[in-house]
Amino acid sequence: MNNSTADPAELVFTRVFEAPRELVFQCMTQPEHLTHFWGPAGTSAPIEHIRVDARPGGAFETVMINDADGSRYPTQAVYHEVVEPERLVWTEAHSGMTVTVTFTDLGSTRTGVEIRQVKVPEMFRSPEAQAGFLTSLDRFAGYLATLAGGPGHSSGGKEGTR
Repeated sequence: MNNSTADPAELVFTRVFEAPRELVFQCMTQPEHLTHFWGPAGTSAPIEHIRVDARPGGAFETVMINDADGSRYPTQAVYHEVVEPERLVWTEAHSGMTVTVTFTDLGSTRTGVEIRQVKVPEMFRSPEAQAGFLTSLDRFAGYLATLAGGPGHSSGGKEGTR
């Protein structure tokens, strides 16, 4: 993984998913989808702990639970932008980190996703933390494959961290 942005507190992750942009966007904004992939491998996000009010000023709240020991990791955020099916921007209340997710239509069955995180807390910048985040994208790809009937994702050399 390579974080080549000028600011060490900024991370950029990219992935190409084998699913239509509208579906990928819906999965990022609906609890019934988020519960299947939100969080790194080894965690779960029960649907009863996910709240999404996908509009500017609306809330995005989740609780990830460590599957091994039951530790809970709540996230509370406020949406700044919701442009269906192109873009989501939210800021996490506790850390102040702002996340921008851009969905690029690459044809009827492919979507490019860029996740740009700014003001990333130091504890999330380590190679291990970044690798954990990438496992959540793997989980997302696997979930999309069950919905779209395809292989999940194709990186084509465009996957990773900048």
